[in-house]
Amino acid sequence: MPLAEAIMSHAGNRPHGLAFRIDDRVSSFEQLAADAGRILREIEQRSSAEAGGSILSGRARLIALQTGNHPLFAAAFIAATAGGNCAALIDPHLPEPIRRRMIEQLRPDIVVHPEGDALRLEQPAAGESALIDTAADGPRSLPVGHGGEPFLIVFTSGTTGEAKAIFRDRRSWRLSLETGQNFFGLGAETTTYAPGPLAHGLTLYALAESLKAGAEFIGARHFDPRQAVATIATREVKRIVLVPTMLRRLCEQVRGSTTLPSVETITVAGAKLTPADRKVARLAFPEARILEYYGASELGFITVAGAADNHTPTAVGKAFPGVRLQILDEAGNRLPAGETGTIFVESALISDGYVAGGDGAGFGRHGDLATVGDLGFLDPDGTLHLIGRTGGMVLSGGNNIYPSEVEAVITAADEVSAVQVLGLDHPDLGSELAAIIQPRGEAFDRLALERHLAAALPRYKHPRKIWLCRHMPMTASGKIATKELRQWIAEGNGALERLV
Repeated sequence: MPLAEAIMSHAGNRPHGLAFRIDDRVSSFEQLAADAGRILREIEQRSSAEAGGSILSGRARLIALQTGNHPLFAAAFIAATAGGNCAALIDPHLPEPIRRRMIEQLRPDIVVHPEGDALRLEQPAAGESALIDTAADGPRSLPVGHGGEPFLIVFTSGTTGEAKAIFRDRRSWRLSLETGQNFFGLGAETTTYAPGPLAHGLTLYALAESLKAGAEFIGARHFDPRQAVATIATREVKRIVLVPTMLRRLCEQVRGSTTLPSVETITVAGAKLTPADRKVARLAFPEARILEYYGASELGFITVAGAADNHTPTAVGKAFPGVRLQILDEAGNRLPAGETGTIFVESALISDGYVAGGDGAGFGRHGDLATVGDLGFLDPDGTLHLIGRTGGMVLSGGNNIYPSEVEAVITAADEVSAVQVLGLDHPDLGSELAAIIQPRGEAFDRLALERHLAAALPRYKHPRKIWLCRHMPMTASGKIATKELRQWIAEGNGALERLV
């Protein structure tokens, strides 16, 4: 059943059932349907049904949601994907220049901004905007779109410093929701707490599958471990969906006080849990089964791992239902179990790729198979091992970060002669970003570098550790010797001067 149709069904059958909660703002399914209908009416009144100026070239009306975790996000998302509409999600916490370039790339018909507890609709082409009327009115019919239409655009990290827009059609999204609902066993009683950004795939998907199942979804404008524990206990949450870093914060908050026995399932993605993570999670959530899944915005679910599966450092589980895995070499030949190559996926959940090309890396196809360039191997029992990521990508706190992007930004600073950015192992984040900078002169303005980074990159892409190196070690081919730098960091070599 399409999401809009499911919302209307729940609004009719269970009008007062709780649907969406952000902090103290709660919407029933009846209210959610009414809000979505009102927002949809405003969108239709302010943009032509024959939209053609966006990057979709008339295939659908494109609505960019820049609301963040707002009390009206769920209603805005339903409206922006109803009928023939396509939603594009833009994280408002990104630096303004990055968001501006995203809008310039998409050329949306409508941009939705937060304004207090209300929303403002902007028409970029006309240079007009209007606050959405918040007068109460009853639910109106929400039109359902066709399966092959563009439905959703999300952004993923690129290797060149620009995020890449990925689009998905309705058919793959609906199938993904059906598969996920069956696999995770979701019902109307499965109250879900997912405190991450709704502009990102993990939390957005948790919202969509909860609403489709007729269950209450609880989010947070900002993640606060103490408030999160109180919410889980008070609302008797049955499922939590989050990245490992957030799970650790919850467990630290619970430790030594009480437990949270209402939680039956913990779904984690974005990074692997450590054995220590699993141990403390079992203490904090004694009744919960822990599911980890590995996936990609471009490919959907890839693998899933439960308690009985292999949890060695590289193992990421077995194929998700309906997914077939293959490991191919550079020539496209299938490799046997145990041999490392590029991970390819065959699945009905695969996206349609990038909206306007890519950066030469990431999503690619080989017949019916698709890949994002990750490297790994399969055990004879079908367990997938992830051993490398394309472009040297660093996974930190559930965020994908390409060092080359950060290097390009730092190199543009006036006082920088050369830079090497790399990931270092971190017990909490998985990896943390580090930068070794060769300055142009003797003096180096650390605050100027911080201002430079803040203007160009979101906070999670800022290096957590920075060293100055007056003379970079070089390889015979004239490149910076990364292995030697790693060794210098490990041994505390005097050639490195700790800056941050």
